[in-house]
Amino acid sequence: MYTTGKRLHIKRIVTVVIVVSACLMVVGSTGYPSRSAVGVTPAIAYYKAGARDFGAATDQLQAAVAAIRNNEPATIAQAREALTQARLQYKKIEFFLEYFFKSSALIYNGPPKYEIEEPYMEFMTPIGLQVIESLLFEQDVEAQRKELLEQAAAINSSAQDLQSLLFGFTADDKQLMESMRLGLIRVYTLGITGFDAPLLKSGVKESYTALNGIKVLLAPFLQLHARHADSVAFYMDGSLQFLQQARDFDSFDRLHFFSRYALPLQRNLGALIREMQLEQNTTQGVLNYKADHLFSKDAINLEVFPADSAALNQDLIALGRVLFYETALSGNNKISCATCHQPEKHFTDALPMSMAFDGHSHVKRNAPSLLYAAYQYAQFWDGRARSLEEQVQQVVSNPMEMNGNYHNSIQQLQGNEQYRRLFGKAFTPGPDSLITANHIAAAIAAFVRTLNPRSAPFDDYINGDTLALSSAQQRGFNLFMGKAQCGTCHFAPLFNGLIPPLYTITELEVLGTPGTDDLNKPVADTDNGRFNIFPIEYYEQAFKTPTVRNVSATGPYMHNGAFRSLENVVEFYNKGGGRGLGLPVPQQTLAAAPLQLTTGEVADIVSFLHGLEDKLPDNMLKHYEPYKN
Repeated sequence: MYTTGKRLHIKRIVTVVIVVSACLMVVGSTGYPSRSAVGVTPAIAYYKAGARDFGAATDQLQAAVAAIRNNEPATIAQAREALTQARLQYKKIEFFLEYFFKSSALIYNGPPKYEIEEPYMEFMTPIGLQVIESLLFEQDVEAQRKELLEQAAAINSSAQDLQSLLFGFTADDKQLMESMRLGLIRVYTLGITGFDAPLLKSGVKESYTALNGIKVLLAPFLQLHARHADSVAFYMDGSLQFLQQARDFDSFDRLHFFSRYALPLQRNLGALIREMQLEQNTTQGVLNYKADHLFSKDAINLEVFPADSAALNQDLIALGRVLFYETALSGNNKISCATCHQPEKHFTDALPMSMAFDGHSHVKRNAPSLLYAAYQYAQFWDGRARSLEEQVQQVVSNPMEMNGNYHNSIQQLQGNEQYRRLFGKAFTPGPDSLITANHIAAAIAAFVRTLNPRSAPFDDYINGDTLALSSAQQRGFNLFMGKAQCGTCHFAPLFNGLIPPLYTITELEVLGTPGTDDLNKPVADTDNGRFNIFPIEYYEQAFKTPTVRNVSATGPYMHNGAFRSLENVVEFYNKGGGRGLGLPVPQQTLAAAPLQLTTGEVADIVSFLHGLEDKLPDNMLKHYEPYKN
């Protein structure tokens, strides 16, 4: 999680050089040639004014930081307020800056932790407003003075040149519209969750500011009186009014905001964009702009996630469904994928760590549910497999897991007429045998890609059934997405580590998970996670962020199965992770500060998590008998 008050100290400040760039983009006819730049000129004027205001706010921030004295608490409060104002000014232009000048945007609001650019293994040093926030909430703020001044100076210097980015700038209405629809997703997933200002708790105010900026830039389009313009204006005004009336960050009713205003706004904006023929998708196809809203089942395209095989088809899926239960893939003809991923247990085995091949020892880590596993860019807890196909092959051949021998397994399958027929239907005949290790992995991976039911009570609620969630579950959702900061790691709509608004990265985190669930006497876990793959200090004990959909049915929890109950999991986060418990976790990316959740609030969050449990269809629960000779 980028945003829960990380206490990482910066060893160096990157010298910031804004390269004046020209965004020369040529787009085909929109169908409204006279309207190809309806919004661009006023958008540029808005950006210029916003850039000036942000520059002035960073002047104030730099001065407030310079005035900090530990023995004068008012100076720290003033610096925090100056940071809040700078963030609010930044949010006015964030959607424009993030879309048209993304590399420059990293300077201002990048994550306060070291980012590692794979596969090149280059470090991105923390810089920006989030870093300043974490420093301003240290116990000894004045001790951070040098670093605070360097950060504030770097931001201020860069902010003064923001208008120079417009040199040679060209854009059109398609691009402008996409920048705004991505801005909405940023508000819905990062803004109201407090993703990048968890300590200031200014996320609701920032969301109002960001959304109001989008309203200003939409105005020229709404004046054209397209069919959906009035609906966009209505839900935009409703959203802004609801945000403005919020008493504070913790009590903000996010569920009501989504269902009553935000999602209808997104739906109608999409319809308006289609009506005006201004659609453009630069998200590598990850986002499906034809979906109604963020929580629609088709909002994120499954097809874009890593795959080493052909597109899904029913013959491939049918073969994979049977192979999922095929014990001939194991070294003893007794173990199948379903041994550790049992449908009736929501595709887990309910063990802290799965039974190993030898039948008496255990593998190193907990077997996570396969539900929604396809919506990730890396597989296994440490992210070592690039695709589901690669994961299948590693599991089958792993001596501790299935200990399979592909040569022997393929011989068995080739001797079965029904398997030969199924492989023949699923794969185009070629010079090699149809039954290969790659084809086996492709088929099983295809089946796993179908395990995305989206049939939980929460899904029913968000799609209109207001009785689907209890009052406790509704309160729990608001806590999950707000005070408890769960939504800043388990991002909507899949509640996994896919980072919005582009959803092109799967996040790994260092939580400091202990070796047992005794939070009063915590013991350190010895699993180093991704560090075993890439021995870089920032990866020590780093693990992938899984979905919490179906978490109520898939315990025990965490990579090591240490926690037996959801209450203990939430309490672990409530206490500040491993560091909050007193364990030595220098690279922890989770805030060590307690969340101050009450017993009732913990119970409400757990209740909401039960509301994410899917009702699995019969065809998903059924065990399919493998074909025998």
